[in-house]
Amino acid sequence: MSDRTGPDPTVAVPQVTVDDLRVDANVERFRRRAAGLSNGVDLVVFPEYALTGFAADERLRETALPRDAARERLESIAAAADAAVIAGYAERDGEGVYNATAYVPPPARDARGGPDAETVDGPDAETSDGPGSAATDDRGGLAVYRKRHLWNDESEWVEPGGERVVVETPAGSTGLLTCYDLNFVAESAWFAERAVDALAVVGAWPADHAANWRLLCRARALDGVRWVVAAGRTGSSGGGRASDEATYAGSSLVARPDGAVAAELGREPATLTETLDRETLSAQRGLVGAVGE
Repeated sequence: MSDRTGPDPTVAVPQVTVDDLRVDANVERFRRRAAGLSNGVDLVVFPEYALTGFAADERLRETALPRDAARERLESIAAAADAAVIAGYAERDGEGVYNATAYVPPPARDARGGPDAETVDGPDAETSDGPGSAATDDRGGLAVYRKRHLWNDESEWVEPGGERVVVETPAGSTGLLTCYDLNFVAESAWFAERAVDALAVVGAWPADHAANWRLLCRARALDGVRWVVAAGRTGSSGGGRASDEATYAGSSLVARPDGAVAAELGREPATLTETLDRETLSAQRGLVGAVGE
């Protein structure tokens, strides 16, 4: 991990329900959960579309947040946690809506400046000045990834992103992924070439396919020899869909660099907390050989 002299970083995953299309209710819930975390948490990861929820109709565009509005809300959650935060939201940019995952640094780091983030175009991506750019915004210390692989009816209302993102977090160099991205080995390989220390995955995985979520999180940890911190949404959908049409898996977990599961939750609202031991990462990389070469 990037800072090998400090204490091992601790991550928290508050597994939460999300109110579709109710931003203020979600933000208030997450602030309370963040404020209730134990001291010593360095990074908090919330699920996909955490701030906004999702609906496959025009209401998503109306609810989607411009980047500045998302940053303000995420910074308030980070302040409550006194930790860095990763969370998903629907982002409005001009006429486009994107499934965005954002990182904000802990308040103390934010005062010293924004994160060092790398955004790189995918093979078929637009440039950072065109549609689909993930973009980083050092004003306020925000780094944003836009989901590249859209699922089912999501693609009717959301534009695909173009760039992959690596950001420096308390967990070291961290790649950002969103839900269905887990299925694509090319994404994992790209991050493996850069030898990231961790992947942060935000998800809203269907309950009927929870076994695949667990399998893919373990595989992405093993094939890149890194930690995977995966935040799953729990509960059921609002936004106009019947609850039995969108029941979420929960199943938040931390997977070790050897592919074993270090800690996990079921479907209940709860908080997972785990320390990412640097020696575990170093030992596994020593066992399997160099990563990123």
